[in-house]
Amino acid sequence: MADQIPFRPVRTLTVPDAQLLRELDPLPEGITAAVWDLAGEPDGVDAADVDAVVLPYAPAGNWGPALARAPRLQLVQTQTTGYDGVPELIGPQTAVATAAGVHAAATAELAVGLMIASLRGIPEAVRSQERQAWEPARWPGLADRRVLLLGVGGIGREIAARLKPFDVELTRVGSRARTDKDGQVHGPAELTALARTAEVLVIITPLNPDTRHLVDAEVLAALPDGALVVNVARGPVVDTAALTREVVSGRLRAALDVVDPEPLPSGHPLWSAPNALITPHNGGNSGAFPPRIAALLRRQAARLAAGREPENLVIPGPWARGGR
Repeated sequence: MADQIPFRPVRTLTVPDAQLLRELDPLPEGITAAVWDLAGEPDGVDAADVDAVVLPYAPAGNWGPALARAPRLQLVQTQTTGYDGVPELIGPQTAVATAAGVHAAATAELAVGLMIASLRGIPEAVRSQERQAWEPARWPGLADRRVLLLGVGGIGREIAARLKPFDVELTRVGSRARTDKDGQVHGPAELTALARTAEVLVIITPLNPDTRHLVDAEVLAALPDGALVVNVARGPVVDTAALTREVVSGRLRAALDVVDPEPLPSGHPLWSAPNALITPHNGGNSGAFPPRIAALLRRQAARLAAGREPENLVIPGPWARGGR
């Protein structure tokens, strides 16, 4: 099994802040850990000796020059589920592992929260409260809605599980058509046709060349009047210009935790659209995150010290060659 293939053990691991370093204590035998935020130099170790790097909890930044100073680098570990932008910072000899699973519960929680908030008119109620106005209204609500879920990975499964108590009619779309333990998964080619009857479109697919602008003007135009678009994936999965036209016109509603560009520039029409609800990429950033990422990194450190394949390996790097 791949898990048993020997690999040169990691001896020097860096994390981006002192808190994460404390969370790794006690370290597995044979590993040294240090703080490296990738803005300056590692604290107490030489970059040339670094075998594995835990990236800051942020979208891929200007980390390439720092990582290039680590010629022994075997593994880059993200603190996010997505890893878009990371492969471009490293060479093919370096593996990438993600924090898949760490953010699933929190992101699913926010996705459902955004649905409820928009479909029950909570943003409008907040604005009424600010005016001290009592303005009752009947809103669609989440119960009994036809929900189209784009993305059936770990977070998609968590969203689907949380939607069950609301008695929604759930249709799922994945990277390919298939049947899994939960039933039918449609393929991307069916997205536009399925959108025609969806009252809520929830997006939680990874960003890659196949999914960039997957939700384009055609898909958005197919949605019925009054439909809600919820994006908790990555901003570029949706064509922002097309979404903006639909939302500003009043035809669609949007609840967005991610946008493109991020953040939206000052004065962008979505900021002031009354039927848009925007949160600042808070999906996985809840109180559940620190203990979950710490637990993952402790497990990862133990595996790396033993020369074992990391969890959540998405780019195998040297593991594709059976070790060194």
